[in-house]
Amino acid sequence: MFDIRHRNLVKLLGYCSNPNFKALVLEYMPNGNLDDWLYTHNHFLDIIERLNIMIDVAYALEYLHYGYPEPVVHCDLKPSNILLDENMVAHVGDFGIAKLLGSDDSIAYTKTLATLGYIAPEYGSEGIVSTKCDVYSYGILLMETFMTTKPSDEIFFENLSLKVWVKNSMPNRVIDIIDANLLAPDEEPSTEKIKCLSCIMELALRCCLESPVERICVKEVAATLQKIKRQLACSI
Repeated sequence: MFDIRHRNLVKLLGYCSNPNFKALVLEYMPNGNLDDWLYTHNHFLDIIERLNIMIDVAYALEYLHYGYPEPVVHCDLKPSNILLDENMVAHVGDFGIAKLLGSDDSIAYTKTLATLGYIAPEYGSEGIVSTKCDVYSYGILLMETFMTTKPSDEIFFENLSLKVWVKNSMPNRVIDIIDANLLAPDEEPSTEKIKCLSCIMELALRCCLESPVERICVKEVAATLQKIKRQLACSI
């Protein structure tokens, strides 16, 4: 996997190895990670910036799933693994538990090592890994990015989850679940802005369908987000 190269992946520059210390040398990302930007008080991302980041992540997954000779499944997509360079371009990092599928394989079996809250059902219960696992994680990440609510938040218990909360709020109460900081206190959101936010959440839900075969593919995710971005830009 050392020959993987893409604009939206963190570059591996080299490695250090001796009997007492082993480390990878990665490209420096001066703007930290998405988790910091979502949950640190002195950071803020507007709607377009969040869309740009999620489009970058979608392009990274598209390359991993379709642009490399053998599909690569990241297996641990979450905000802390989305790093931001000096231009706020997103780069997917941390391939510590990534899986390389055979050229003729669409799934693999492994131990479940990913972060709770982002794990696809089939991966968590049966250890089944496919590119659709990343799509599921991406859907959770997409919800979180526009809601600023972690899937592990203490408000979720028993049958209530981030995904269920979004599903129950669609399509008429999307404003109630998105990050309040995205709208100024005295701002009356336009119909077009509400429509775009609803489309983003609907897309996230399509990524998070229980059945892997029913989930949208990441190529369509990237194209859909670009369309939403164009619509949103015209309404601002």
